[in-house]
Amino acid sequence: MNTKKAIIKKWLATALWISVGMGTITLLVAAIIKKDAQQCKGVDIEIKDINNNFFVDKKDVLNIISRITNNNINGMQIGAFDLRKIENELEKNVWIKSAELYFDNNALLNVLITERQPVARVYTTGGETFYLDSALARLPLSAKFSARIPVFTGFPSDKIVLSKNDSFLLKDISIISNAIYKDSFRMAMIEQIDITLARTFEMIPKIGNQIIVLGDATDIEEKFDKLKLFYEGVLPKAGLNKYSVINLQYKSQIVAKRKDAEDVAADAARTVQIMQIIAANAAREAAEGVQAIVQDNDNNSADSTIIEQSIQREEESIDEAAAKPVVIIKKDSITKPVVTKTPVIVKPIPAKPTNTNSNKKITDKKL
Repeated sequence: MNTKKAIIKKWLATALWISVGMGTITLLVAAIIKKDAQQCKGVDIEIKDINNNFFVDKKDVLNIISRITNNNINGMQIGAFDLRKIENELEKNVWIKSAELYFDNNALLNVLITERQPVARVYTTGGETFYLDSALARLPLSAKFSARIPVFTGFPSDKIVLSKNDSFLLKDISIISNAIYKDSFRMAMIEQIDITLARTFEMIPKIGNQIIVLGDATDIEEKFDKLKLFYEGVLPKAGLNKYSVINLQYKSQIVAKRKDAEDVAADAARTVQIMQIIAANAAREAAEGVQAIVQDNDNNSADSTIIEQSIQREEESIDEAAAKPVVIIKKDSITKPVVTKTPVIVKPIPAKPTNTNSNKKITDKKL
């Protein structure tokens, strides 16, 4: 008897829970039907841009949605929207990385767009140019915006499908470009980066005529740290144009090649002019109440007399043996450069590519 009662109670409890579940499902379905019957009251579009780079705007997004809905966004029943289809169409835009759509409780269509992030602008040996994004995707130029990012020249392929070696080269470009972009000193210092025939990298500074041999993307942070130490510890004493090559490829050291005496003499006047312009601009900005800091010596000040003294020291050293390499060992800080009495064996610098982009500073055209 007790067993029968227990079975009956169990069935009653099961039936009760089933009824509660069915009721809940019925209410949910009714709520969904009611919401689907509501009319859309508008669109709220949010674009997550990277560093204020707007390659797609709200008007572009709204035009795509309007095309799919036949211009019936406001007043259209929520249930008539195919949100997945709209998301897929939005993501076909090369500058849209992802799109997410949903309706809130106020019947407002929310559109969340994430833009792609360009990390480098690349010029090929064939004369083509494209942006490279953080996922190594090649993106076309935009008529809306031109990104201020590192420029690379001499990429060896214009093909849509890249070889394995070219794909590795794009990865190195991304690593180097990110290392430059995240540091204001590096961005201010580097004009462009050339890709050599040996698939290594050489940088051209904005001031000075040196070639900065970077090699590949291995130990990129250490290489840039060595370069900053060289600029802070050596160039204020030796002058901007005393060295023709600054080689960062070697572990824990910098190898700098001194210019021939004739080259140093020819560049001295030009260096004074450049630095005097910088000093004059800094003085003018200071007079206007704008604080400007130019890192060219220990006091963070630009003074033409200091530059002239540096050039005088440079000219006095013209009679010394030219083209002797200078080796600076990186310890806690850089001290005086040590001129070796015997030649230092340095790996030959790869030959420069013959294309017109190599070793020439490029002025980005306004798009």
